[in-house]
Amino acid sequence: MVAQTELLRFSTAGSVDDGKSTLIGRLLFDAKSIFEDQLSTLERTTRKRGGQGLDLALLTDGLIAEREQGITIDVAYRYFATPKRKFIIADTPGHEQYTRNMVTGASTAQLAIVLVDARKGLLVQSRRHAIIAHLLGIPHLVVAVNKMDLVNYSEEAFCAVRRDFRAFAAKLAIAHVHFVPISALHGDMVVDRSDNLVWYKGPTLLDLLETVDLHSDAPTAWRFPVQMVNRPKSPELIDFRGYMGRIESGSVRVGDQVVVLPSGLEATVKDIVTLDGSLAVAHAPQSVTLLLNEAIDISRGDVLVHPGHRPHVSKEFDAMLCWMDSEPLDLARKYLIKHTTHTVKAAFQRLDYRLNINSVSEETGVTALQLNDIGRVRLKVQKPIAFDAYKDNRATGSFIVIDELSNHTVAAGMIIKQDVL
Repeated sequence: MVAQTELLRFSTAGSVDDGKSTLIGRLLFDAKSIFEDQLSTLERTTRKRGGQGLDLALLTDGLIAEREQGITIDVAYRYFATPKRKFIIADTPGHEQYTRNMVTGASTAQLAIVLVDARKGLLVQSRRHAIIAHLLGIPHLVVAVNKMDLVNYSEEAFCAVRRDFRAFAAKLAIAHVHFVPISALHGDMVVDRSDNLVWYKGPTLLDLLETVDLHSDAPTAWRFPVQMVNRPKSPELIDFRGYMGRIESGSVRVGDQVVVLPSGLEATVKDIVTLDGSLAVAHAPQSVTLLLNEAIDISRGDVLVHPGHRPHVSKEFDAMLCWMDSEPLDLARKYLIKHTTHTVKAAFQRLDYRLNINSVSEETGVTALQLNDIGRVRLKVQKPIAFDAYKDNRATGSFIVIDELSNHTVAAGMIIKQDVL
């Protein structure tokens, strides 16, 4: 039954000590997704640190530095499943110093949980993470008001956080916000309902995770970046020419007319081949091999689309960039851009502004982006690429920047909706 359920990727974020790691540990524990040997190790580690019972935060805070400091530094991934849905959790850092780690962990998330300490209310870091989640195009946001046990499960404290966050979200046009009062330490409203929160009539956190609609915001335009051209060497398959890749969005059928970008060549789908045989139709995120009715010039990095739903094709585009390297962005240098399956040389034409996440303001006049900075840039690439705005399609609207000398990934980018270039 679990094998047939859909997958939800979600991330957690919030201020330091808001209880992100404890919440994930509670989800895993109450959903009975922890093995006996893990529980035994957890009990021993908790006793060794002078605690009693189970310190559920230790299930995700795996680094020694994290356990010593009591904070999350790296992104910890955990998996669990219920009869209704499978889950991949990214426990992302709360501290501003590790913004790049949060961006990495949340980049593929379909939902973000922002934890807020009921005693402290909406803090600057909570706002920062909500803004970053919105910037990353995460369609669903859950505000989990944690540590309700420390405010005597006060409905007024919960309502105050909900009122403040709604006012903040309205300024950014953040939609699909849900609010849940919880105590991750004691398990109130995480998996099971609680007698301590009888005034709350909404779903538990797990109920939300199991029922949130994953399809209403999914892109429908078909996008198929080519990973490899398959030409078998066996004599019986001498005429076989297949284009292999993963469908990033939408669907394709045998008989569909397709356009190859950036060249603009057209063809018709003759067959859709998988390891299990041929298909009449294929959907995202299936990996398939497409056979076309004629041999045309297609190579790795080209994108196949339907004629009526074409993306932008250009050498220039604007993007929001999260800088991830200790060496700052150098506008005079050349870099490599990896976009879908294509890698191309690129130059930064300008840096428009740096985003002040705390005040949601644009700082103009800056000449570089430092580690963990986010800013708007204009890029020019050596060859035309086919792309969508990130808000319309996260797969074809995102890219990474690579230092061609060190081969380090130095930035992650999100393409902004383009004007006519």
